[in-house]
Amino acid sequence: MTIQANLNKIKQTLPETVKLVAVSKTKPNEDILEAYEAGQRIFGENKVQDLGRKFEELPKDIQWHFIGHLQSNKVKYIAPFVSLIHAVDSLKLLKTINKEAAKNNRTINCLLQFHIAKETSKFGLSLDEAKELLNSADYQALENVNIIGVMGMATFTMDTDMVRSEFKTLKTIFTQLKEDFFADNDTFTEISMGMSDDYPIAVEEGSTMVRVGSSIFGARNY
Repeated sequence: MTIQANLNKIKQTLPETVKLVAVSKTKPNEDILEAYEAGQRIFGENKVQDLGRKFEELPKDIQWHFIGHLQSNKVKYIAPFVSLIHAVDSLKLLKTINKEAAKNNRTINCLLQFHIAKETSKFGLSLDEAKELLNSADYQALENVNIIGVMGMATFTMDTDMVRSEFKTLKTIFTQLKEDFFADNDTFTEISMGMSDDYPIAVEEGSTMVRVGSSIFGARNY
């Protein structure tokens, strides 16, 4: 199957309300261009250096999402152009994004990352930590970041009941934050959950944004 065929197949399974982030990490420009020619415009990268280079070399109407764990000292390299940062898991990181966005006269959209998986290796906030963050004066003083939703990764397991229950947890967190903190914010709409192996379950549980790599581009190149 070609990248274009893979892309079309996946898009046919997604409701119109769900955005597809093509995870292009480790992939060469020609693969990204093939997906671009097939109409794909949102691409996800998890390494700052790769993202900066691809932004320079590829069409300018691509929306670049940063989907990996982001270190504060690297934010400045992507702040001029990144469309969405998926994995904000601390106030410190949010303050850095705000500072670098201000330098670029931009407001950067972000998602709060939650730890919903059983694996301890995954990053993310608990609901209590998120509430503390959102209630803090430090957060409320930030003018150049816009939190537009939540993101989480399910446990890597064949146990679909476990995966489904973790996605349900994230949907519940989204609903609670919407009611408590973002009731008046029309942009707080995104639930980024679901990857190549589990995105159909994520969509059933309310995902608005799936991050799919290997099902589009084939196995990763390391």
